[in-house]
Amino acid sequence: MMQQNLVALQSILTKEITRYFRIWIQTLLPPAITMSLYFVIFGNLIGSRVGEMGGVSYMAYITPGIIMMSVITNSYSNVVSSFFSAKFQRHIEELLVAPVPNIYILLGYIGGGVSRGLITGAIVTGISLFFVDLQIHNWLVVFIVILLTSILFALGGFINAVFAKKFDDISIVPTFILTPLTYLGGVFYTITLLPDFWQKVSMANPILYMVNAFRYGFLGYSDISLVTAFSIIGLFIVALFSFSLYLLNTGKGLKS
Repeated sequence: MMQQNLVALQSILTKEITRYFRIWIQTLLPPAITMSLYFVIFGNLIGSRVGEMGGVSYMAYITPGIIMMSVITNSYSNVVSSFFSAKFQRHIEELLVAPVPNIYILLGYIGGGVSRGLITGAIVTGISLFFVDLQIHNWLVVFIVILLTSILFALGGFINAVFAKKFDDISIVPTFILTPLTYLGGVFYTITLLPDFWQKVSMANPILYMVNAFRYGFLGYSDISLVTAFSIIGLFIVALFSFSLYLLNTGKGLKS
């Protein structure tokens, strides 16, 4: 039985990876172009006027945040678009009635989102080398943070896809929630520059913890304690994974 479940997991994961590689011009190329523009505009043009931030050049400071932006966006969008398409085209029922535990279905979709997030992150990291000399302070922190963040936003994309009723619904969360939280998550600035009140408001933004923990892995600098950051990320993953599995087990949002 375990072997059958692993075969099912591998099949879903292979399908997901094949899907976004087949349309790489839509899935992998746009993030590379977009993030290159961030490096040129915010790094070269604006960064030269800003000077140093956090004890390093502005370009080096924003690089981890830009990489994280690409990981967040692509992990989320891969799952939300894939699972909603399966639901919209009415072939998700075939998967749900198959003799496979729902947890393996969920893990398959999460794995697809994580793989796209990591590949995009690697592409953007490669592009960043043309603009800045990256120094890795702690490889382990870098890997763990980017992996956990990919998992978290893959789960977020799955939940969005379950509740979406039409294609427009899968763009509402990224546009009105995800994008503002990302820009206000300390990607382009340190929260120590903000007044006390806005620093406290920023602490309610979960992306702030991910960006700062990731930045620590590169620069050894963070506005947030690593213990706090990992605790917040871990709590969100447990909560979203449990809720996602609950939605699959009960069929909420999946029934016509």
